[in-house]
Amino acid sequence: MKITWIGHSCFLIEGKDVKVITDPYDEHIPYRAPSFPADVVTVSHEHSDHNAVDRVPGSPEVVRGPGEHTAHGVKFTGIATFHDEERGKKRGENTIFTFAIDGIVFAHFGDLGHMLNAEQLARLADVEAVMIPVGGYFTIDAAQAAGIVAQLPHVKVILPMHYKTDVLGADFPIDSVDKFTSQMQNIVEIGSAEVSITAGDLPVHPEVWILHYA
Repeated sequence: MKITWIGHSCFLIEGKDVKVITDPYDEHIPYRAPSFPADVVTVSHEHSDHNAVDRVPGSPEVVRGPGEHTAHGVKFTGIATFHDEERGKKRGENTIFTFAIDGIVFAHFGDLGHMLNAEQLARLADVEAVMIPVGGYFTIDAAQAAGIVAQLPHVKVILPMHYKTDVLGADFPIDSVDKFTSQMQNIVEIGSAEVSITAGDLPVHPEVWILHYA
C-alpha cells in the first residue's frame, strides 16, 4: 500500500482494493488541492479545512461521525471526541476514525483537542499506524501527542500532521513538527510525500515518519 501526505490533515491511503482520503481541505489552506481520486473520504469534523469533500473527484462514499460505518468494503469505526479541552464548547466535536486496509490498522485523529480517557484508549488498542495532529493551538500539542502515542500498545508508525510548514506562512498559529520529533525516538525522514508499506514490513519498534507535503 502507498500513503501520501497531501498536506494539513489530508492523506491518501491507496490499498490493493480501495483508496481513502482523510479530511480534505478547502482553498483557504494553501497546499495542493486534495483533488486525488478516491473511493472513500473520511471527515473528522465540519470545519472547512477538513470537510471539503467536493474537491475530491468522482463520487466517493463519505464517512462522518461516531459509530460503525462500512464504505467500499472497509469497516470504519468513529470514536467520539472533542476539538478542545472543554468538551466541544470552543470548537465542537471531533471523530477519530480507525480502519484496516491490507492488514494494517490505522487511526486518523482529526483535530483532536484533548487527552484521551481509558475507554477511548481501549478502542485504539489494536492500532498500528496513526495520523495525529502535533501543532497545538487548534489541536493537541507536541507533548500531548507524544503522551497519547505512548499509550498505544501496538503502534509502529506515527505520521505527524496539522503542523506548520513553509506553505502555511508565519502567521498561521501552530508549531512546526520539530517540537514533536524532539520528544520522540526513531525519527525517519522519508524524503518524499509518499511511502509504501506492507503489514509484514512494519517496524519492530515505533517510528515517526516525516513526509513532505505533496
